[in-house]
Amino acid sequence: MSRPRIWLCSIRSMRYLHIQRAICSNYTAWFGIILATVLLQRWSHTGYLSLSWLCLLQRILCSFSGRLKKMVKQEKRRSHAKGSGLKIVEFPGGPYGFELVARFCYNDGSIVISPSNICLLYCSANLLEMTEEVSTCNLLRQTEGFFDGLLHWTWNDILTALKSCEVFFSAADSCGLLQKLISSLLAKISANSQQPIPSATPFPSSSSSSSSPDTYGFRCSSFTKTPEPMKPCSNSDWWFDDLTVLAPNTIEKIMKTLGAYGTDNRNLVLTRFLLHYLKTAVRKPCSSGGSGNLGYCKEEYGGLSDTAVHGVVLMQRTAFSCRGLFWVLRVVSDLGISKECRHKLERPIGLMLDQATLDDLLVSGHDGAAYDVNLVLRLVRTFVSTEEDGVAMQRMKKVGRLIDKYLGEISPDQSLQISKFLEVAESLPDSARDCFDGIYRALEIYLEVRPRSYRSFSFT
Repeated sequence: MSRPRIWLCSIRSMRYLHIQRAICSNYTAWFGIILATVLLQRWSHTGYLSLSWLCLLQRILCSFSGRLKKMVKQEKRRSHAKGSGLKIVEFPGGPYGFELVARFCYNDGSIVISPSNICLLYCSANLLEMTEEVSTCNLLRQTEGFFDGLLHWTWNDILTALKSCEVFFSAADSCGLLQKLISSLLAKISANSQQPIPSATPFPSSSSSSSSPDTYGFRCSSFTKTPEPMKPCSNSDWWFDDLTVLAPNTIEKIMKTLGAYGTDNRNLVLTRFLLHYLKTAVRKPCSSGGSGNLGYCKEEYGGLSDTAVHGVVLMQRTAFSCRGLFWVLRVVSDLGISKECRHKLERPIGLMLDQATLDDLLVSGHDGAAYDVNLVLRLVRTFVSTEEDGVAMQRMKKVGRLIDKYLGEISPDQSLQISKFLEVAESLPDSARDCFDGIYRALEIYLEVRPRSYRSFSFT
C-alpha cells in the first residue's frame, strides 16, 4: 500500500523539479534581457559595447555568434585596461536590432519571426555570423527558412518587410534582401494587373495620340477649377496608394530594378505612379531625421522628381493639357528637381501658354514669396521666341490678355519690385495688346498700395 504513495510523491517531486527549472530558465532569460537593455542604453549614448558589461552576456551571446566571439577574443588580447570596449558601427537597426538578437540568444535560440522583424533578424544574423558552424540552432538558418515561404506571403506582408528595411537600408541592400523583396513585390503587381509593368506601353504612339486624352489618366480639362491629372482610368493603378508608405530610396531601387530610373524612364504606368507618389510626398512634413511617419527631406525625392519629369516630357501634349503640366510643375518644384529637368518641363508649358488660365500662373515663389514671377517671365519668353517666325496673332493676343490679368493680380504684393513689374509688362511685343488699359490699371493698383515716399523713390 505504500508504493503508490512513493510513486505519487516521486511524480510530485518531478513536477516541482520541472517547475523549478522552468522558473530558473525564465529568470535567466529575463536577467539576460535586462542586462542587454542596460548594455544597449550605454551603447546608444557612447557608441561602445563595454567589455565589463559584455562579459556578463558573453557566454550566451558568443555561443550563437561567430563574429562576436572573435571580436571579444581580439579585444581581450589587445587591451585589458578598464573601460575598453567594442566599437560596433552601423549595426542593423541599432540598439533595437541587438536587443532582438539578445532575446533570441537568451531564449535558447528561439524567437517569434514575422514579416515585421524578419529583415532585421536576417541582417543581424548575417553580420554576426550566426551560422550553422557556430550553433545548430542558429538564427541565419531560421530566417532563411522563413524566406523560403516568400512566394506565399501576402501583399501586406511584403510591404511590411520592405518598410522595415528603411532603418538599415544599406545592410538590407548589400546582402541582396531588398532585391528579393522587390522582385516578389513586382511579381504580385504583375499577377494582379492586366499587363506586367515592364511590358506596359512605353509612351503614346502617333496612332494613340488621336484617341481620347483620358485614356492615359493625365489629361485634364482647362475649364475645370481643380485639375485631376491622376484620375484612375483602369485597375492598373490599384497598387499606387499602397506604395506611398515606402521611402524614396526604396522607390528608387524599384525603378532601377525595372530599368526605368532617370532618363531611362519611358514607361507610362511608372510615370503615373511616380507623380502620384510625389503628390503624396508633398503633403508630408519634412523631417531632418528622415524616418518614421514625419516624412523625408525634400531633397531625397530629387531623383524621383527628375525621373517623373523625363517621362512627362516624352508624352507632353499627347497625355497632358497645359493645366496638367502646371500641376506636375507644382508637385516637383519643391522636391529637389534639377535645373535641367525644370527647363525641360517649362518648355512644353511655354509652348502652350495661350491655353493657360490665371489660376495656372499663380504659382508660389521660393523662399516664401507669394508669386513666382521669374517662372512666368521664362514661360512668356519661351512662347514669344517660338511665335516670332510664324506669329499667330490670336494666340499672341490671348497671352497678352492673360499677362495683363496676372499683373493686376500680383500688383498688390508688397514684395514685388517695380523693376520686376515692368519686366513682366514689357515681356510681350506691342502687337500682343490692342490697348494698354490693363497695364495702366495694374500700375495704378501697384502705386495705391504703397506709401508716397516709396513711390517717389521707386521712380527716381
